[in-house]
Amino acid sequence: MDRQRKRADSLDQNDSALELDSSPLSSCEHSSSLQQTHPTIMSADYEPVCSEEKNLDVDFVTRAKNNESIPLKDLCSDKVLGLYFSDGKRRVDYVLTYHIQKSGSTRRQSSKFGDNSFIRRLRRSLSKRSSRAPLQPKEDPEVAAQQHQTDYHEDDQRFKRDEFEENLQKTGLELEKDEGSTIPGVGFLKIHAPWNVLCREAEFMKLKMPTKKVYEVKQGSSVVEKIRMFIHKVTAPLHPKVDTSQSQCQKPLSHPFSREKQHLFDLSDKNKFFDSKTRSSIVYEVLKRTKCIKPKYPLGLTSLLANGVYTSAYPLHDGDIEGVSAEPNDRKLLYEQWASYSVFYKYQPIGLIRKYFGEKIGLYFAWLGVYTQMLIPAAIIGVIVFLYGCATVDDNIPSMEICDPRNNITMCPLCDQACSYWKLVTACGTAQASHLFDNAATVFFSVFMALWAVLFMEHWKRRQMRLNYVWDLTGFGEEEEDHNRAEYEFRVMQKKVKLEHSDLMDEKVKLTCTDRLPAYLTTVVMMGFMIIVTFVIVFGVILYRISIRAALHMSSHPVVRYNIRATVKTTAAIINLIIIIILDEIYGAIARWLTRLEVPKTDKSFEERLIFKTFILKFVNAFTPIVYLAFFRGRLVGRPGNYLYVVGSYRMEECAHAGCLMELCIQLCITMLGKQLIQNNLFEIGLPKLKKMLRRRKSEMVSIQEPVPHKTLKRYEKDQLLGPFVGLNPEYMEMIIQFGMVTLFVASFPLAPLFALLNNIIEIRLDAKKFVTELRRPIAAKAKDIGIWYNLLRGLSKVAVIVNAFVIAFTSDFIPRLVYQYMYSPDGTLHGFVNHTLSYFNVTDFDPGTEPLQPMHLGYKVSVCRYKDYRDPPWSSTKYELSKEFWAILAARLAFVIVFQNVVMLMSDFVDWLIPDIPKDISLQIHKEKILMVELFMKEEQGKRFAARDNQDNCTVPLSANQRPPQPRSRPVSQANCS
Repeated sequence: MDRQRKRADSLDQNDSALELDSSPLSSCEHSSSLQQTHPTIMSADYEPVCSEEKNLDVDFVTRAKNNESIPLKDLCSDKVLGLYFSDGKRRVDYVLTYHIQKSGSTRRQSSKFGDNSFIRRLRRSLSKRSSRAPLQPKEDPEVAAQQHQTDYHEDDQRFKRDEFEENLQKTGLELEKDEGSTIPGVGFLKIHAPWNVLCREAEFMKLKMPTKKVYEVKQGSSVVEKIRMFIHKVTAPLHPKVDTSQSQCQKPLSHPFSREKQHLFDLSDKNKFFDSKTRSSIVYEVLKRTKCIKPKYPLGLTSLLANGVYTSAYPLHDGDIEGVSAEPNDRKLLYEQWASYSVFYKYQPIGLIRKYFGEKIGLYFAWLGVYTQMLIPAAIIGVIVFLYGCATVDDNIPSMEICDPRNNITMCPLCDQACSYWKLVTACGTAQASHLFDNAATVFFSVFMALWAVLFMEHWKRRQMRLNYVWDLTGFGEEEEDHNRAEYEFRVMQKKVKLEHSDLMDEKVKLTCTDRLPAYLTTVVMMGFMIIVTFVIVFGVILYRISIRAALHMSSHPVVRYNIRATVKTTAAIINLIIIIILDEIYGAIARWLTRLEVPKTDKSFEERLIFKTFILKFVNAFTPIVYLAFFRGRLVGRPGNYLYVVGSYRMEECAHAGCLMELCIQLCITMLGKQLIQNNLFEIGLPKLKKMLRRRKSEMVSIQEPVPHKTLKRYEKDQLLGPFVGLNPEYMEMIIQFGMVTLFVASFPLAPLFALLNNIIEIRLDAKKFVTELRRPIAAKAKDIGIWYNLLRGLSKVAVIVNAFVIAFTSDFIPRLVYQYMYSPDGTLHGFVNHTLSYFNVTDFDPGTEPLQPMHLGYKVSVCRYKDYRDPPWSSTKYELSKEFWAILAARLAFVIVFQNVVMLMSDFVDWLIPDIPKDISLQIHKEKILMVELFMKEEQGKRFAARDNQDNCTVPLSANQRPPQPRSRPVSQANCS
């Protein structure tokens, strides 16, 4: 009955809303007229005044009493309608949006958040008259029932909003509603945190704020410091033109904010003490802590957003970035000095990025900048290695022997029946191209890239520590508290309800591994299934290559038969790229779904589990085709007369005579460039713009009868049209996959660092433009490091050493050439190496039905053909068995892997030990800060003691006769001195 009574009251409120909000006024006019009619609706604290008029508050009250309207230009300035409440003084620190119902062209106007009980009584009284109106006879009962169900849902959401907003007011936040916005169907709740709330929450959150104490940051006198200062002066034109409030040689002493020690902080301008980033983060903490407890289960902000009670929540951008009327602000400065492609050659304004977006986003762009800078030497060395291959291609003896037509080497068919015998000279182009990437410099480059990865990690650790010092994050994380997620609390509440009816109720209920066991099993099964799906798709591409090669060989058209191998390689690589891009999106959604099933307790745990699952799936998806080409293709083939077949009659494909390194290079090149151009850049440019255009188009279609120009949109309305911030995980993920492309198989593709460098130069400005112009402002989150991403980078750098060792040993011909040159060559050169790698096969030993259909394709009868392998000849007593040369080369390959891996890792560990994680000057400055902080507090305590002593000396308290000392003071103090 109570629920029915509430629903009936809510329907009365809905029916009276149209009558109450029937006059289409502007937001300011509506506020003034509403106060004229019902002065008790708003409290005195919410009287709208404009900051531009000195006596406007008095004038407003006077005009309101005299029932005079106030001109729109006096109240509705762009500043007031954008970043501030309608009084022009209180800044909008956070915005919540919700869905409101519109009837016809009637639109609800903005109203202040005031006495809800009076409004409800007023609407209930007005609804009594409107409820007597009969229903239209032509109304469909089913449609009417559906409409009533929608009303019930809307009423339930409105009741939850009312309670949540009432609880927000109890915390001290100030609220203001705007339901007459230019965006149809969207209501805005503007939130302002007054000074006392900011101080209270800053003390709870232990925010480090700068004190009045400023000290000199002494620059070290060491050689390294002098070199660093010299580089800083030389690169001065590359630094962005961003004004810094403090000199680089001075730093304010920071201390966790305390209301009892406000005298330590510079509070001369309280409006600027807490910047917009800090204010929004404080309000967000209050919003997360506040709950709506009237429903069956308590609902926090996350649950309210998930249930549609609120549709979005975001802090505001500082202002506009374009236009004549755009005032100078941090967002505009970031757009000019960071998000513009014209400044691609400059450093990033990391300090300003941190000031506007917070430490977590600042660390991402700082890491991306360090990674991009470190790619410069790697790209230069990679280009030199590639040019070395180009310069020595004509002097390479194996490729010269392959291209020499006088050798007249006849090779065995590459497929059954459809393929015929072929001349080795036709592989001349592939052999020369393989030498560009498979030469003596490849080993040197692999060692260099392994050490480069270690240097990059060490350089980032030092850069991270320097940023922690500058951003006052050195003590952050020790007492950090992470809130429980709403889904976790909901599951705990459900468990409590179940345990209430049993004797197993404990004092503290939490989710155990037993509760999560079904989710864990689902995760393991789904992850394994997705990995198997990836393997199956890669196997499908292998079958495509086998079948299309046979089909092209059977074609009689000379254009089709020309360069069959290159055609098959390229098309297969493109197919792999398309599959990788599609599966990446699917795997990302599956990883998020699996993580939600596990119900992690905190946001940090949720993020780490999501990152790990997403990384595993996307890494397997991106690198499975590459791993197959590097280590499995050409290894599981068999030999002529005894080939390995799969799925019936599909014969496993072989490598070219020069090895599979060229095909691996093509696959890496197409995958890397395709992911960067299509998935990273095109999707990041095209999809946000398309979504923004669709949102704007939808808004225009709904309000087509009342077109409103874009310039009249308020700041929070403009931000509502922007895309939501989905986190940094996609940004990190694409860079981690790129890091794997650069380091894991760099032995086969020395130009990978160059392509990564060019991509990252564009990526930085692309991400900057997206964050500044296309996305809503994210919540400023604190972080002292990049989290689990550092562990993934470190793991990839370790795996890269092993992978490159196996690529050099087993994929390239480096070890076979080395063994031949020092063990089998008669003159110590590579002359005769090609003949040494080819074995003999008697064509009469072909299995029935596998011999070529056109054996006379070359113009003569072939009795013996050659194939690449180390096997005994057919005239030997152990024909077609693995020869002793095979085992010698295999032993050399395994020995090289062991030596390469241990030497490179030993060098990496030595470099890691040699370079300290914390720069010496930073450790000294941190120690100096602690000393200065102790001195500051000791001086304060000493000042308190002196003040107390002076008060005791200057003032005497009247005592009773029993309490007076036996000997009076020698110099009595008058009562006037104690006032």
